[in-house]
Amino acid sequence: MADTTDFIAYFSVIPDPRVERTKKHRLIDILFIAVCTMVCGGEDFTDMEMFGEAKEEWLRSLLELPHGIPSHDTFGRVFSLIDPQAFGECFLRWSAALHEATKGEVIALDGKTLRHSFDSATGQSALHLVSAWASENGISLGQLKVDGKSNEITALPALLKMLDVKGCVVTMDAMGCQKELAKQVIEQGGDYVLCLKGNQGSLHEEARYFFEEAKKMKFRDVPYDYFETVEKDHGRIESRRCWMVEEVAIQWLERKDLDCTPGPGQNGA
Repeated sequence: MADTTDFIAYFSVIPDPRVERTKKHRLIDILFIAVCTMVCGGEDFTDMEMFGEAKEEWLRSLLELPHGIPSHDTFGRVFSLIDPQAFGECFLRWSAALHEATKGEVIALDGKTLRHSFDSATGQSALHLVSAWASENGISLGQLKVDGKSNEITALPALLKMLDVKGCVVTMDAMGCQKELAKQVIEQGGDYVLCLKGNQGSLHEEARYFFEEAKKMKFRDVPYDYFETVEKDHGRIESRRCWMVEEVAIQWLERKDLDCTPGPGQNGA
C-alpha cells in the first residue's frame, strides 16, 4: 500500500467507541496496522504489535503514530469494542476495490478461528469467521463473524451473496458440501468444487467405489480427463493426481435411492 488515502476513505466511517480521554492512538492507525498484519498472515493481536514494531519506519511514512506502535492489549481492547459488522462491511468494500476480477479466478470459502480472541473472564468465546479468499490475487474478499446462534452452514450463503463470483470457481470444504450452496453458486454465475467426506450419508462411499472401479477398468467407456502435479516444498516432494469425469458418467448421482443425508450430529448435503 503506497498510499493510505483509499484505506482511510473506506474505514474512517467506523465509529470510535473509546472514551475521549483514553484515546492514545488514532483508530485509523490501529485499523491500518491490524489489516496489514492479517493480510501478511498474522493471526492475533500479538502479531499486530510485532508487525508494527518490525515495520515502524515504513508505517511512520504513512501514519501519524503520535505515541508509537500500539500494544497487543490496545489492539485487543479496540477490537472488542468496535462494531464487527461495520468493520466487516468496510473491509469487504475496500478489498473488493482492490480486487480485479479474473476469469477463472478461484475463490476459497473457509472457516477460521482468531487465536486468543476468547476472554475467560467475561465468558466471551473465541471469534470464528468464515472467509472468502481470492487465490490468484492473494487477498481476502470478505469475512463474516459466526456467533453462538449461527454456524458456518448459515454464514456461508450470506458471505457468498456478498461476492461477485461470476466466471469464478468457488471451493469449499466438506462443511460446504450442500445442495443449496451449490445451487447458489450456479445461480450467481460461478462454478464450484466441493470436498466430499464421509458425513454425507452413503454419497462418499458411492463416489469412491465409482472411481475405484473406473480405474480398474482403465476408464473404459467413461469419458474422463487426468491431471498431475509434482512440487517440492518444505524439503519434500508432493504429487497430486486428479481424475475428472464428464457428467454423463455420473448419472447414478440422480438415483432417488442414494442416501445423501448426514449422519447423527453431522451436517451434509
